[in-house]
Amino acid sequence: MTLRIRAASFLALIVGSMLGLGAYTFVYARGYSYMTSDPTACANCHVMQDYYSGWMKSPHHAAATCNDCHTPHNLVGKYAVKALNGFSHSLAFTLGRIPDNIVIKSHSEKIAEGACRSCHGTLTEAIDGHGGGDISCLRCHADVGHAPASLVPGTPFALTSPESK
Repeated sequence: MTLRIRAASFLALIVGSMLGLGAYTFVYARGYSYMTSDPTACANCHVMQDYYSGWMKSPHHAAATCNDCHTPHNLVGKYAVKALNGFSHSLAFTLGRIPDNIVIKSHSEKIAEGACRSCHGTLTEAIDGHGGGDISCLRCHADVGHAPASLVPGTPFALTSPESK
């Protein structure tokens, strides 16, 4: 066997192993469920169960799914955010670095803020137009989509990031 054939065989073994491991992980972790808009996919991870339960009890349950508030309202943006969040969540899970108290990241907070303003535009424009400035909806309404069931005792705005106005 020539060196070239051995190198190609070794490369094929490595690539095949990586693809096989990736496919197994995708199926085992139910990765396909994250391609949908089904909110139960968000509760695949135990740390999200309280947020899911809170959403089930909230008024937004009848009007919005997780994707409506937590991903951009365009196809490319939606799946780009899902991929970024999926990677970071998978990495945190794999490394055992999942905090008990989840705090929204600033880029995700901007998406959620945009969703509030998209659905409730008339109201937010009226507030902004009357000297309210650019007030964050999440500043006062952090628990709206998830209901109080998702809040950690002693931290009334557990879902907002420190950068919130």
